[in-house]
Amino acid sequence: MKRKLFSTIAVVVCAMSFGQDVSDALRYSMDNIQGTARFRAMGGAFGALGGDMSAVSINPAGSAVFASSHASFTLSVLNTNNDTQFFNGLTNSTDSKFDINQGGAVFVFQNYNPNSNWKKFTLGFAYDKTADYNNNWVSSGTNDRSIDNYFLSYADGKRLEDISAFPDESFAEAYRNIGQARGLGFGHQQAFLGFESFIIDPFEDIDDNTQYFSNIAPGSFNQQNALNSRGYNGKFSFNFASQYKDKLYLGANLNTHFINYERTTFFTETNSNPGSLVNTVNFENNLFTTGAGFSFQLGSILKLTDGMRLGVSYDSPTWFRINEETSQAIRTVRNENGSNVALTIDPRIINIYDAYSLKTPGRLTASLAYVIGLQGLISLDYSRKNYGNTEFRPTSDALFRIQNELISQNLTVSNTLRVGGEYRIKQVSLRGGYRFEESPYTDKTAMSDLNAVSFGLGYNFGNLKVRLSL
Repeated sequence: MKRKLFSTIAVVVCAMSFGQDVSDALRYSMDNIQGTARFRAMGGAFGALGGDMSAVSINPAGSAVFASSHASFTLSVLNTNNDTQFFNGLTNSTDSKFDINQGGAVFVFQNYNPNSNWKKFTLGFAYDKTADYNNNWVSSGTNDRSIDNYFLSYADGKRLEDISAFPDESFAEAYRNIGQARGLGFGHQQAFLGFESFIIDPFEDIDDNTQYFSNIAPGSFNQQNALNSRGYNGKFSFNFASQYKDKLYLGANLNTHFINYERTTFFTETNSNPGSLVNTVNFENNLFTTGAGFSFQLGSILKLTDGMRLGVSYDSPTWFRINEETSQAIRTVRNENGSNVALTIDPRIINIYDAYSLKTPGRLTASLAYVIGLQGLISLDYSRKNYGNTEFRPTSDALFRIQNELISQNLTVSNTLRVGGEYRIKQVSLRGGYRFEESPYTDKTAMSDLNAVSFGLGYNFGNLKVRLSL
């Protein structure tokens, strides 16, 4: 599957400031359960079917469909293909890797009491990878705006004394003290990097100066953005389900979530504009994020007829607690009296920030399936998720209120449709699926809709089943 990303911002993508924003909220709100080979082959359309470990992550009532105890794990090959466009530059990057994205077991307890309408109970434990962050891409192009705007925006209004090193301080000590001992924070650190690397200078060389100008002259700028990220989101589920008579299956999941995300961005800018003191800028930013969260799911499957099944499930919001750390380095080359002078500021300081909370949106799923005896089946799932309800907390925080307003303006409802089918020829099963997911952005130039087609093959050896999907 492929989702196209478009770079439409005028300033560089990789020179990102620290601070929670819409992209962070969306990153931890989206999920993509890769699942078992059968689940993937049928496009994930299992909400009314059950009987599959990954189906339990969509509708917890699905574990009660198992006739006997069951366990599975899935090995996958993940291929990533990125097409990036940055102004006049087009680039492509690909990557692939092996991974275990699913594992779990369901234990079925039959109720042999003939006077009870509850036929069986199930207990299950499952792990699902819900997002994979292993990715890398490079974009390049010619821009008419420089990275100097980034540093000027942070320096504007700040006293020169607060964004510069004291005479007895090294760059590393000044960067650390500005963030900690002086208690000035991330914004002052960015202004410090811009000033000490000669990208910006004060209008007056006095401690109380609060206005700055750029040492990079207007013109055209050759820019390159590179991103390397790794990590994943995962979900551990404790499942309980039951079958009532022969018609109704009910279930619930209690989920714990975890986040492990690392990102390194490299930005390079060169120019030969007349009047520029600084002709080369290399800016590196590193982010390390960990988090834990909780959610629950409720679901039911109703057998309308022997072949027709209806499923409904609800995913609660996920309540995350997130911790973040950053580090930075910058290198510039400036022209002084006809000679190139290189300067590197690498503080080797890790900034550790206060933990914050994030509430991701809930989801409602309706499913319909028709089972054609032992010959095959067709299934359809429809889900609705309002990403505009994503929320940073505490909402009393002024910065979080601003970001939450931006989230409500830029993110919207995303509808998802999954269709899957299976046809059996003796021990062989042929499978296919289609998945459509709307972009969570109100402006789809930021992220397009997702379309995916899948295929699969299975063979039943009796006590062992082998399944492949593409």
